[in-house]
Amino acid sequence: MAELINIILRFALYVDVLLLFGLALFALYSADSALRFRPMLRGMALIAALLSVAGLLLMTRAMSGETAFAALWPHLQMMLHETDVGLAWAIRMIALTVLLIRPGAWLASISGAVALASLAWSGHGAMDEGALRFWHFLSDILHLLAAGAWLGAMLALLLMARGRVDAARLRLLIAAVTRFEWVGAAIVLTLTITGVMNYLFIVGPKLNDVLLSTYGVLLTIKVLLFAVMLLLAALNRFHLGPALKQALRDADPMLAVNALRRSVRLELALALLIVALVAWLGTLSPEAG
Repeated sequence: MAELINIILRFALYVDVLLLFGLALFALYSADSALRFRPMLRGMALIAALLSVAGLLLMTRAMSGETAFAALWPHLQMMLHETDVGLAWAIRMIALTVLLIRPGAWLASISGAVALASLAWSGHGAMDEGALRFWHFLSDILHLLAAGAWLGAMLALLLMARGRVDAARLRLLIAAVTRFEWVGAAIVLTLTITGVMNYLFIVGPKLNDVLLSTYGVLLTIKVLLFAVMLLLAALNRFHLGPALKQALRDADPMLAVNALRRSVRLELALALLIVALVAWLGTLSPEAG
């Protein structure tokens, strides 16, 4: 039960911080005037802080075996003051506090990036040493930032396409989709390269033995879901984007808008499944049966 709670907490925290960073970043390069992000960003920052506290308590409890808070407190202090995980947690809380106070697009993007990067210290990279540790953490952080940019953009596009879309909002939506085409290409490239690097860092240049483990099965499912997301992204790029531009000349643009909504919803749902797998994978060893 404790392991399941840990996975659920990791999933919730990852989703929240990924979306927080992605939404803030989207506001920098797209039509943020059409979206009221600040209350949402503040809410996400608050949720992330609460989930971070719960996660730290659960981790310290699991490591110490203590249940009473009075007995747990010295272990919490040791975790915060003497471990890299505790330092990463403290940095995340500072970044989230800054975002709660000043959720402007630039500051929220930077704070969200710091909070998201801090999650790398709860992954497999923390087990490495020396130069390998540095490059593994760098790869993990870039992977997280790229994933956050993708998820946040999907949510932002859904928010922009909700309700009845008039001509003015349709133009903003088209501009946002067009800008995201270039950002999306960089995201896919980053996710692909860092995904391969992370596999090599964790597993090494081998395949057969890993595929027979629980870790390998989950990793295979993750790769397949990512491939489906790439197909949907290609559909958005080469079909739905031009269809939105054509919709400007149509009497009723909602057909194209509804098609975009369905595609983005499916893409976001697949992304959430991938994050759930990542939350699970982070608790497993590649040799797990």
